[in-house]
Amino acid sequence: MRTVTITVHGRVQGVGFRYGLQATAENAGTRGWVRNRREGTVEALIAGDAAAVDEVIAWAHEGPPAARVERVAVTESAESPPEAFEIRATV
Repeated sequence: MRTVTITVHGRVQGVGFRYGLQATAENAGTRGWVRNRREGTVEALIAGDAAAVDEVIAWAHEGPPAARVERVAVTESAESPPEAFEIRATV
């Protein structure tokens, strides 16, 4: 299993990014969470088989139609994911 944390920069809040990422992650069979950050980014923990995680990361580079993704930072993580894919409160 691969677990990563991603931080998505650009116009990614107020455009349905978290909901789209959650749907993509669930369809790919991954677990984790997604949340807005106060500075304007979206952060997510994604865990699953490597191909599924890569699928979610690829989606994050595009996002929903109204988003304008500038960059996606990906780091490996040791955090244990929740049992399902959650939308969490803004931090």
